[in-house]
Amino acid sequence: MASKMNDLDISNALASLNEGKEEADCWQRKGDKIVKTFKFKSFIRAFGWMSQMAIWAEKLNHHPEWFNVYNKVEVTLTTHDVDGLSELDFKMAEKMERFYS
Repeated sequence: MASKMNDLDISNALASLNEGKEEADCWQRKGDKIVKTFKFKSFIRAFGWMSQMAIWAEKLNHHPEWFNVYNKVEVTLTTHDVDGLSELDFKMAEKMERFYS
C-alpha cells in the first residue's frame, strides 16, 4: 500500500522528475497534486500516448486524472487512498515522461 510523502520527499522527487527541463515543461505541485500539460503534434499522437499511459496505469494500479483537447493532455496525479502524493504519482509521472520523449 502507498504511503503519503512528506514535503521534503515531494520536493526531491519533483526536482529529479524535472531535471534538465525548461520551466514550461516541468511538473508543478498544486497542493496535494502534481500537474503538467503535454503537447503533441496532433490529436492522434496525443490519443496514442494516452492509450499507452492507460496500459501503464492499469499495471501500476494508479490512474491519472486527465483532460484532452486536440493535441494537449492536461494531467493531474494524486493518490486518493492517502489523501496526497505518494511514490505511485512519481512512478506514473516518470512513465509519462519516458513515453512522451
